[in-house]
Amino acid sequence: MENKITSIAATVTPPGTNVHLPRLGFGVYQIFGESCISSCKTALDAGYRLIDSAQLYRNEDQVGAVVRDSELDRAEIFVTTKQGIRGATPQETYNLAAESVKRIAGSGPGAYVDLFLIHIPYVKGEAEGRKEVWQALERLYDEGKTRLIGVSNYDIEHIEEMKAYAKVWPPHVNQIELHPWRQQSGLVAYCENNGIVVQAYSPLAEGTKMDDPVVQRVAAKHDKSSAQVLIRYGLQKGWVVLPKSATPKRIKANANVFDFELDEEDMVALGGLSEEVPPS
Repeated sequence: MENKITSIAATVTPPGTNVHLPRLGFGVYQIFGESCISSCKTALDAGYRLIDSAQLYRNEDQVGAVVRDSELDRAEIFVTTKQGIRGATPQETYNLAAESVKRIAGSGPGAYVDLFLIHIPYVKGEAEGRKEVWQALERLYDEGKTRLIGVSNYDIEHIEEMKAYAKVWPPHVNQIELHPWRQQSGLVAYCENNGIVVQAYSPLAEGTKMDDPVVQRVAAKHDKSSAQVLIRYGLQKGWVVLPKSATPKRIKANANVFDFELDEEDMVALGGLSEEVPPS
């Protein structure tokens, strides 16, 4: 994957598909109602072309309204959603997923989302639940109601488990928490070796590390904010990065990360911030 990206238009294509997935996206977790609508509009105006939602976020309707009302062509906007629950029957599980597509894209012919993920591996029924939700997503995929399918918060064993039943394997995407303090290097390497696109949620570590002296030093060096440095770090690591904010100024600033590049010294310093305990 080419990580010297210089434009917000940069994309990555999951192997075996012709779908162009934006390298920078806009997350809408805990952004509701009119705030979600205005934030998504600001993001699109700032150049973002990926909006990342989920059933759990309770804002699929708002995201859908923005997408449908946008002056941009539908094909220019990449929309992700996620399902983390299982219905009482396989059909009900499928219906829950299909309702998400309807909330975002409407019920007309050709309605679709771009990426549908299993939100968490801890679905009711554990392995059987994961299988049932994945098969519902595969059905959507076969029907053209989603262009890609994947997982979120999956460890290696969960992805390996899928080999026993998945018609689509590997999953196109694994969305996981990633930032300098949580790098999940073993999981990331596994995904990269198997052609699974890695998406990074919480790339700003929920704003808790902005005052870290290493981050501040790198930010001062490039005349950028701590948030911009963290986003750029994720992009140069090869991740699809999904920052979130409901503040217009920050939404725009978080997209302004393509006019500088972290050098090797910067990347090593930021990579050394990991708080994960290495395997013994």
